[in-house]
Amino acid sequence: MSNPDAPKIEFPCAAYPIKVIGRNQVGFEKLVIDVISVHASDVNHTGAQASSNGRFVSVRCHITATGPDQLKAIHKALMATGLVQMVI
Repeated sequence: MSNPDAPKIEFPCAAYPIKVIGRNQVGFEKLVIDVISVHASDVNHTGAQASSNGRFVSVRCHITATGPDQLKAIHKALMATGLVQMVI
C-alpha cells in the first residue's frame, strides 16, 4: 500500500543521498563505491563511519538519481554482494 502523503522525488535528482551499512572489513568502502559507480557515473563519496563497537561501518555518498529503476538496480547490486546489511 503506498502512502499518498509520502514526498515525491523529482528525477533527475541531484545529490541523492545513499547510505550503505555493512560489516566493518577491509575493502568494504571501496566495494560499495565500485558497485554504485556501475549504475551512476557521478558518485560523490562523502564519508564512512564505524559503529561504536567497530563491528559495522556506514558508507555515505551522493549521486544524481535518474529514476526509480536506477535506484532499484543499485539496491539489488549492493545486496547481492552478501556484505551489505542495509541500504538507506
